Amino acid sequence: MSRGTPEAPAQVLVVDDVEMNRDLLARRVRRLGHQVVMAEDGMQALAVLRGQSVDVVLLDIMMPKMNGYEVLEAMAADEQLREVPVIMISAIDEKESIARCIELGADDYLPKPFDPLILQARLGASLARRRLREREQLYQRSLVRELEIGQEIQAHFLPESLPTLDGYEFAARLRSAKMVGGDFYDAFALAGGREVVAVIGDVCDKGVGAALFMSLFRSLLRALAEQSDGVRWNERGTTRERRRDAGTRPEAVTGHLLRTITLANDYVAGTHSRSNMFATVFFAIVDGDTGLVQYINAGHEPPVIVGPHGIRTLPPTGPALGLMPGLPFEVARVTLRPGESLVAWTDGVTEARAAGGEALFGEERALETVRSGGDSAEGLLQTILAAVDRWADGAEQADDITLLAVRRA
Repeated sequence: MSRGTPEAPAQVLVVDDVEMNRDLLARRVRRLGHQVVMAEDGMQALAVLRGQSVDVVLLDIMMPKMNGYEVLEAMAADEQLREVPVIMISAIDEKESIARCIELGADDYLPKPFDPLILQARLGASLARRRLREREQLYQRSLVRELEIGQEIQAHFLPESLPTLDGYEFAARLRSAKMVGGDFYDAFALAGGREVVAVIGDVCDKGVGAALFMSLFRSLLRALAEQSDGVRWNERGTTRERRRDAGTRPEAVTGHLLRTITLANDYVAGTHSRSNMFATVFFAIVDGDTGLVQYINAGHEPPVIVGPHGIRTLPPTGPALGLMPGLPFEVARVTLRPGESLVAWTDGVTEARAAGGEALFGEERALETVRSGGDSAEGLLQTILAAVDRWADGAEQADDITLLAVRRA
C-alpha cells in the first residue's frame, strides 16, 4: 500500500547511471518529505523493486546493462510491478524516446535539468494516481469478496443431495456464467417418500439482482410444496387421516401442485411488483409407483421425455411466475415409462453461442443431442454439456446453464 501520506512518506526509487544526477534528484525528493532509494542501472532497479515496497520510480532512459525501455517492459510483464507509477527522466531533445516510454507504460516524464516545482508537481500527481489505483483495487477486492460470499450462500440454496427413489435416477448440473446467477434447480421427496418434486427455474436478468430473486423463488416454491405433509389421502379423501397403504390420489397431487405455483406467483407479483422480476419454472411431481408426472410449465424451455418410444416435449402450461397476480396455470400429465428420461434445461443451453459468431446452439440441436444421449440420468447431462462445450469452442459463457434429469430404470 502507498505510504505517500503525511504520516508515512512515499518511498521513491531514483534510477540513473550518473552519480551526480542521482544525488541531486535524491536531495530534492527528500526535501519534499519523501524517502529515497537509489539504483545505478536497470538491473539494480528491478532488484530493488522486487525486494521492497516502492511507491514511485524516477527512471532514466539511457543506461548501461539495462536501459529504461527494458525496465518498463520487465515491469509490465510482472504482475507485482506493473501498477508502480514510473516517471521518466529525460532531456528536452528526447521527445520521441519519451513518447515510446509512455506507450510502454510510463506515467509521466521529468525534463532535465530538474526544476523543483516541476518535480514536486510530477511526483505529487503520480502519487495521487497511485493512491487512487490502490483505493480502486481495494474496492474491487471487497466486491469480489462479497460476490464470493454470495456465491457460497447461493450454493446453499441448491440441494446438498438428490433424492433416492427405487427404480429412478436423478441428476442435476448448474454452471453459472458469473459468480452468482439466476438459475436454480431442486429435487426432494414429499411425505411418504414415493412422490418426488423436480424443479428447474431461470430468473430474468443476470448478476446480483437475479441471484437475490433466485433465492426467493427457490425457497418459496420449496416451502409451499412441503406444506403438504401428505399428498397421500385415504380412500375418503380426508386431510387429517393419512395411511401409507391408501395409495396416491392424483387429484390431490394436482390440487397441491396448482396451489403451490399459484401462491408463489401471487406472492412475488403482489409483494415485489416494483422489482419487475419474474422466473420461468418447470415444476413437476413424479409418482414413483406409477411413473405419472404431473407438471406445470410456467413459461420455461420445454423439457423432453426421451426413451425407446421416441421423444416428447412438454410445452408451457402457463406464463412465467411473478408477472402479475391471478394468472391462470394448468396442470398437465404425462407418464414416465421404464427406460425413459425426463430432461429439462435453461436457455443457457439453447442460447449458447458458437465461438466467433452469432449462431446459437438452438432447440433442434439440443433435441438431437438428447436423442443420442447416455443410458443414465448423469450420462444424459454429460452428453448435453459436452455438446454445448464443443459448440462454444472456448467462447465465453454468456448465460447460466442448468440441467435436470429424472430417469425411470
